[in-house]
Amino acid sequence: MKMSYVVLCVMLIILLLGKTEVSMSLTCSPLELSPCAAAIMSSSPPTTLCCQKLKDQRPCLCQYVKDPNLQKLVKSANAKKVASTCGTPFPTC
Repeated sequence: MKMSYVVLCVMLIILLLGKTEVSMSLTCSPLELSPCAAAIMSSSPPTTLCCQKLKDQRPCLCQYVKDPNLQKLVKSANAKKVASTCGTPFPTC
């Protein structure tokens, strides 16, 4: 009985560590911010999904700012307004 409890605990720890590893990995993809397109292109308020994606992609924003194809959009006043509304401060790059 004691051995099965130890095995169960070890398996649970392995599963939790594996899940943490997956959630910590981040893929920088500007397409992840597509839920924010309407808010950035117009003055409509950002959706909850937009804010979540923006928070998830925050570590990537400097990379997007340096991309000449994305620079205008990411550095726009509306993009900064969306970030502010979502409570995600725009990084200083």
